[in-house]
Amino acid sequence: MAVNDDYAPQSPFSTGLAGRCPRCGEGRVFTGFVNVAPSCGNCGLDLKFADAGDGPAVFVMLFAGFLVVGTALFVEVKYEPPMWLHFVIFLPLTLIVCIGLLRPLKGVLIALQYRNKSGQDGPPA
Repeated sequence: MAVNDDYAPQSPFSTGLAGRCPRCGEGRVFTGFVNVAPSCGNCGLDLKFADAGDGPAVFVMLFAGFLVVGTALFVEVKYEPPMWLHFVIFLPLTLIVCIGLLRPLKGVLIALQYRNKSGQDGPPA
């Protein structure tokens, strides 16, 4: 489908974080947790170009590692809790941070792909 000039430019960050279509800002980009829809249900944008690859996972690992490991080191140095308490606190925290950030970051990277006209098969139509 050709790019339609009737749509105002959308912010890749607001549409990506919300999981909305990068062209119209209304339709959903995901069908599941991180499965990309074949097309936008609102404007019909073909989302075959959307391939974020391992980018979202890399950003999530870097951010979660910095946040969780930094906090765990601070708690260890400051309070010296037993090891089991580290597991009880920081394993769930790691899961929450990683799972919570994966979908929004994937949405942002897909929206940035659309905005910058990049994709595996060339720019999106």
